Formats: sequence, structure tokens, C-alpha cells
Amino acid sequence: MAMTPEKKVKQRAVAQLKAMGAYYFYPATGGYGSSGVPDIVCCLNGRFIGIECKAGKGKTTALQDKNLHEIREAGGTALVVNEENVDQLTKILES
Repeated sequence: MAMTPEKKVKQRAVAQLKAMGAYYFYPATGGYGSSGVPDIVCCLNGRFIGIECKAGKGKTTALQDKNLHEIREAGGTALVVNEENVDQLTKILES
């Protein structure tokens, strides 16, 4: 089974999080999970971070935007990454 472009973005993001020593997980969505939650939730150096992964021209939904906004309002970091910027994730999180 071929890997989706979005899954490749997730893997590249997670590789960087692992290298930085971050705690991370993929939250369950649908069923008992919560819709609109970022694809990757992590903690790095005491910072709460939500990362939404997209591929191609993929855009965030209104519900995803709401969750990302709420993370920022609560003092966390909320990012949207895609093939073009995922490799800068380490640099972004270190700044």
C-alpha cells in the first residue's frame, strides 16, 4: 500500500521531534476522539505544541483552525506543516 503524501509529512515531522527529544502522540479522532485536534500533539522543553500536517494544496478546516487558535490562546504553539516547510520544523521550534 502506497504511503499518502500527508503521511510522509507526518513522518518527516516526527523524525525531527524524536531528534529533539520531544514527547509526542497522534490523537485519536472520530469515535471516542475529538475532531479538529491537530495530527500531532507534543511537548518540547515544557512547551505544548499542536502540529497539523497537510499535503499539496491541502487546507485546514474551520474546526482545525478553531483548535489551532485555542492552542495559541492558551499559550501553546500551533503549526501547520506541509512538504514545503516540514524540514524547517526543528528551526521553527528552536526559535
